[in-house]
Amino acid sequence: MMTNTLSLPRTGKLAILASALVYTGAMLGVATGAAPVEAAGAPFYTAKLAAPASDVRAVADGVAWACKDETCVANKTSARPLRVCRGLNRKFGEVAEFKVNGELLAADELAKCNG
Repeated sequence: MMTNTLSLPRTGKLAILASALVYTGAMLGVATGAAPVEAAGAPFYTAKLAAPASDVRAVADGVAWACKDETCVANKTSARPLRVCRGLNRKFGEVAEFKVNGELLAADELAKCNG
């Protein structure tokens, strides 16, 4: 039997609304919950910093990075790798090693990144 919500008192309507919002929020949280970067597959960018990162999560030039100690990882972006590396350098300082899809950035490009 369906309840006619129009005949419920105001507190009853608010209780139904609150329950619906809590349920929706809980389901969205389960569906979109943050998973560790490693769990999502191999990151496209991997950087080894000269010094430990000051933040665990940061955005540098529009790229979202997840860092632990000296290692930072990020997903693929539309920007060129050198630009991504330079953004990371501006945020955290010297980049000791930078990989793009598992391949090391050439030494001259890494020098440009840090220059």
